Amino acid sequence: MYLTSEVKKGIFKKHGKSDKDSGTSESQIALFSHRINHLTEHLKVKKKDLNTQRALINLVGKRKSLLDYLKKNDITRYRAIIKTLELRK
Repeated sequence: MYLTSEVKKGIFKKHGKSDKDSGTSESQIALFSHRINHLTEHLKVKKKDLNTQRALINLVGKRKSLLDYLKKNDITRYRAIIKTLELRK
């Protein structure tokens, strides 16, 4: 499995307040980004996997809505997460 509990704890510790902090927008965005990157690599190999493609589109939509929420409510946290995850170029 690509997403073990140790990987999740590492993501939450790096982007959240602690290793068990799964509720903040930053940690959720980081987790979604990790999953999006994994599914993107999977789709490069298996181009006809439509279920994975649909799941990827859903994850991108969820991440976008969380980013919009952060941008509307706290622009400094939004800019910080964009910079750390290198989402915009």
